[in-house]
Formats: sequence, C-alpha cells, structure tokens
Amino acid sequence: MADQQQEILEIFRQSGALLRGHFVLRSGLHSEHFFQCAQVCQNLAHVERLAGLLLAKAAHVQFETVLAPAMGGLVIGQELARQAGARYLFAEKEEGKLVLRRGFRLKEGERVLVVEDVITRGGRALEAIEIVRRHGGTPVALAVLVDRSGGKAVFDIPWISLIELSFPTYPATDLPPALAALPVEKPGS
Repeated sequence: MADQQQEILEIFRQSGALLRGHFVLRSGLHSEHFFQCAQVCQNLAHVERLAGLLLAKAAHVQFETVLAPAMGGLVIGQELARQAGARYLFAEKEEGKLVLRRGFRLKEGERVLVVEDVITRGGRALEAIEIVRRHGGTPVALAVLVDRSGGKAVFDIPWISLIELSFPTYPATDLPPALAALPVEKPGS
C-alpha cells in the first residue's frame, strides 16, 4: 500500500497538482496547500491510472451509474465510469447550486456511485448525493480521489478515498501570521 501511495503522490507532483501558497478553498477556508486536480487531468494516462486505482478500492460497491459534480469530478468520474462499463452523468451549477440538466434522468432505485475529485468539507459531494435521491436514484457510495478533510467529512452513505492529504485549514478570521502575509489565490475547483 505504501508503494501505491507513493505512486499517487508522484503523479500529483509530476502534474503540478499539489500547490503551495495562500489559497481560499471552495469551502471558504484558507490553506497553505491546494490540490488542483485539473492539472492531473491534462494527462489522460494519469487519469486512467488514478481512476483504475479508485475503482479497485470500490470493487465491493454495486452500481450501474456514476454521477460526478462539476467541475472537479467530471474527468475522473467519466473515466471511472468508462472502466466500470457504467452509465455516466454529471451535475452542474445553475444559480450556484448543483442540478441535473441536459435531459439526464435516473430510474427509480438506480444504483449510483457519486465520484468527486477532492473533498475538504464535502459540500459538493453532499449536493450530488441529494440530487441522486431527489431524482429517484439510490446513492450507494461516494468515491473521491483526495480526502483533505482530516477524517472530519461525514456522509450518510459509505465512502472511500484514494488518498488522504491532510493539510491545516483556517477560517479567514484566524490565519497564522505567515499565511496571512502571503498573497491570496483562489485557483478554482
């Protein structure tokens, strides 16, 4: 397992996905580290490998459809669905909230694996899980590439992550002086 973790970290480093500076995360928290999955997604061989590893960790999960929230989960969700031979849907933002559009429908009871790239608090993943329920599907599990919640994210369905990268996060009102001195970036999720 340690070798696999090293392989995953090396993919992140090679792609420039693991950044250092002063970042505002989608959660609104601040961090000295940022994981920009889009950098990994430029190299489809990396995407294929990471999706395969994540799918192997989810081998016990029975699903027929993958749903990924935009933007972060789009590429990894699609590749995981391709490898699993599953149907693929995505949720996208409309007026700041995730919704199903483009004629996407779920059958009553359809077993759905929700796939996300990175979670800190898990807000987009929770939205995606609720979308599945609102549209009659059954969310059977959540699979994420990177858990940066420090084990604090809570979901009411089983969930797995490919790797945990726990970096300190801070509310804007409680920044360490060294972090506060750096220019703020909001690179997007």
